[in-house]
Amino acid sequence: MRIIRLLLLVLLIVALPAASFAQFGVSITIAPPALPVYTQPMVPGDGYLWTPGYWAYGDQGYFWVPGTWVMAPEVGLLWTPGYWGWGGNAYAWNVGYWGPHVGFYGGVNYGFGYGGSGYQGGYWNHGAFSYNRSVNNIGSTNIHNVYNKIVINNTTVNHVSYNGGSGGINARPTQAEETAAHEQHRPPTALQTQHVNAASTNHALRASVNKGRPAIAATAKPAEFSGRGVVAAKQAEAPYKAAANKTAANHTNENKAAENKATVNRTNDIKAARAPAAHAQPAPRPAPAAHAQPAPRPAPAAHAQPAARPESAPHPEKK
Repeated sequence: MRIIRLLLLVLLIVALPAASFAQFGVSITIAPPALPVYTQPMVPGDGYLWTPGYWAYGDQGYFWVPGTWVMAPEVGLLWTPGYWGWGGNAYAWNVGYWGPHVGFYGGVNYGFGYGGSGYQGGYWNHGAFSYNRSVNNIGSTNIHNVYNKIVINNTTVNHVSYNGGSGGINARPTQAEETAAHEQHRPPTALQTQHVNAASTNHALRASVNKGRPAIAATAKPAEFSGRGVVAAKQAEAPYKAAANKTAANHTNENKAAENKATVNRTNDIKAARAPAAHAQPAPRPAPAAHAQPAPRPAPAAHAQPAARPESAPHPEKK
C-alpha cells in the first residue's frame, strides 16, 4: 500500500505544471528539527552539483534526507533547495527544483554554497561547471574547472531548518528570487526521487531514532547509503525535541485509547451478558386456582323396591 501511495505521489508531481513545483508539498503543524552538522563528501566528478540534506516528513514523523551530489538533468541548470515555511497554521514543504537561476529557499543556511540566498558554490561556464574550492570538497577528484573565492556570509549563522513561525528564519524573497520563481523549472530527477524514497524507509534516518544526529548525513551519490562516500553527522546542532514526532505519537495514542475503550466496552458487554439480569422482583407466581369443590357425587339412586312378584295363578280345582 505504501508503494502505491509513493507511485501516486510521483505521478502527481509529474502531472503538475513546471512553475508549480516550488509550491507543492505537505503541511505539518510541528516544526522540523535543526539541521545537523556534517562535512561534505568529495565530489564524484565533473558535472555533479551539490543538493543539501534536509528533514522530510513521512508516516513515522520527520526523517533525514542526506545531502548528495547529483548530475544536473541539463547543462546550465542549477538546484534550488526545498524548504519548510510557516503558512499561518502549519509548516508547508516547498519542493526544490532545477532552473536557470537559484530561487528562494527560505533563507535557510544549508551550507556548502547555500548560505541562505543564492548559490556561491559554482557556476556554468561555456557548458562546463566551475567549482568554488572554498565551499566544495574537491579532494583528489580530477576536476578541470576549479576556482577559489572566499564566501562572506552576512546573515546570522545558525542551523534553523525552516522559515517563519516560532523560532523560524525571518527572510523574504528578493526581486531576483521572485523572478527566478516564475522561470521554467524542472522537477527533481528520478535519482533524487529514489534517494528520498530510500531515506524514508531507513529506520536510522528517523528523527525519533537519531535524535537529530543521523548516521548518514551525506552521500557521494544518490541512494548509496553505504561505502566510502557516506558521511555521518558530527553533532545535532540543537537538542532534539520529541515533539517532532508528536503528530505520529498522537495518532498512536488515539488509536490505542480507542482500542482500549473498545476492549473495555466489549468486556463490559460480555460481563453484562453473562451476569444475571438485575434482580428484578420476581413476577408473582400465579395464585393456584381456587380448589373447586368437587362436584357432589350423584346421590345413589333410591333403592327401588323390587318389583312385586306376580302372584301365582290359583291352582285349578280338581274335579
